[in-house]
Amino acid sequence: MDPCPFVRVMVDSLALKLPHATKPARSGVHSSTTPCFCEMKIKNFPPQTALLSLSTSTNDSPPDSSTTSAHGFNLDPTALRRLSGKPITLRVSVYTGRMGSTCGVTSGKLLGRVNLSIDLDAAKTSPRMIHNGWMKLGKHSDKPSARLHMMVRAEPDPRFVFQFGGEPECSPVIFQIQGRDIQQPVFSCKFSADRNSRFR
Repeated sequence: MDPCPFVRVMVDSLALKLPHATKPARSGVHSSTTPCFCEMKIKNFPPQTALLSLSTSTNDSPPDSSTTSAHGFNLDPTALRRLSGKPITLRVSVYTGRMGSTCGVTSGKLLGRVNLSIDLDAAKTSPRMIHNGWMKLGKHSDKPSARLHMMVRAEPDPRFVFQFGGEPECSPVIFQIQGRDIQQPVFSCKFSADRNSRFR
């Protein structure tokens, strides 16, 4: 049984704060009934999408309890070797409108984007807090713009490898033994038999 390094990138506490409208917004961006969502991308990984709840918190205070989370990203040993020594970029694009795409193009209206750099090498050994707070979506610092709140973490997700005929299984399930402070890994594997080879 050999260690099999994995890293999880988790995105939680998602919320959106829209600027107060000083005049009627033709696009409806400032309406509290307008659905908003975000799309998260890391190069060479499937994108993740999540709905965004609108926050009414003031200043830089954390959003209320009505936040959302994304599925996050799981990086296996192959991806970690490929990205070793290279920080990756998490790009989060925020849209207003219904979530979905048409002919590969996101159907919502883009409000803005933010980028976060993640050091995977550091996350292999200990949990890392990448960001926890509000980020401005607009490019102009002197103008009011929408703000996105998110908590991004990267942490090791160690797994183990059993070798059965050269084919590894890297997905243990951890059970807590009742009444004891012990965690027991349980592994699943597939066995196949050749019908032509029989022992007598």
